Amino acid sequence: MNSKPIIGITMGDAAGVGPEIILKSLQHSEMHDICRPVIIGDMSMLERAKTFVGSEVPVRAITEDELTDLAEDSGTVYCLDLDLLPADLPVGKVSPEAGHAAFEYLATAIRLAMDGKISAICTAPLNKEALQKGGHLYPGHTEILADLTGTEEYSMMLSAPNLRVIHVTTHVGIVDAIKMINPERVYRVIQLAHETLRRSGLENPKIAVCGINPHAGENGLFGYGEEEKVIPGVERAQEEGIDVVGPLPADTLFFRAVRGDFDIVVAMYHDQGHGPVKVLGLDAGVNITVGLPIVRTSVDHGTAFDIAGTGIADEKSLMEAIRQAVDLAPKS
Repeated sequence: MNSKPIIGITMGDAAGVGPEIILKSLQHSEMHDICRPVIIGDMSMLERAKTFVGSEVPVRAITEDELTDLAEDSGTVYCLDLDLLPADLPVGKVSPEAGHAAFEYLATAIRLAMDGKISAICTAPLNKEALQKGGHLYPGHTEILADLTGTEEYSMMLSAPNLRVIHVTTHVGIVDAIKMINPERVYRVIQLAHETLRRSGLENPKIAVCGINPHAGENGLFGYGEEEKVIPGVERAQEEGIDVVGPLPADTLFFRAVRGDFDIVVAMYHDQGHGPVKVLGLDAGVNITVGLPIVRTSVDHGTAFDIAGTGIADEKSLMEAIRQAVDLAPKS
């Protein structure tokens, strides 16, 4: 019986570095040692990317019917070829065709994961402008995943060496983000963080919550919001026995978390959480969507149109995303 999980790796925006970092990642034998990777994308884009990165790894197109019978130790890169893009798709440019294809790759992966045909999804980056020009009006991967799985309560968790961050709000402007923060949402994100880390093996994770304002408002001296938007959610979680503190000043909280005082930080908005993670290194960060009925991990960088086609894009973030997908995948 096959034991290695099947990880569906979506190509993302094929005009970017996605095809390149996928091939570079799957040249490492470790990836094949821990899973059976299947690329969900276009064979023509992989063949082109092989010339960019100088890859000689064997790539074979497969059908959905073949997913249940993939060899465990072949070293072959399998591609579920959706054949959506022209072979001469411009490299490094926003393309509605590539945006639409990126959506279809992800939609296919979600369906396969929901049907139990793949164990987890790992996504290469898409381009939000191309996605919307391709007719799909979503802010990004996370919202597509939530919509197509019927998930109402979800959050983005970023993982980097010595730091995990989960977000109360993500892809909205700062003014709208502040409006969206409320005690119920803060409480649910604390719950998601607690449940996710418990499933990963931490019996009683230590959680810290950021304030909204400088110095967490300092009792109204530097703004208002913590008292009505954050504190009730924290107190509710504390009453249920969750080990959570806050709101704490964000300017010192992330230092304390990296030092080891906390297992995860609850950030109020996108840049509050993303900035510290990316300072630790773009090649080490992984994006994990929590709250879904399926496992999804991703690189924590964009399509890098400026270097697409050069073969120099770093594959380390994708490799780490694949590792975490394997770790989080359901165990049979």
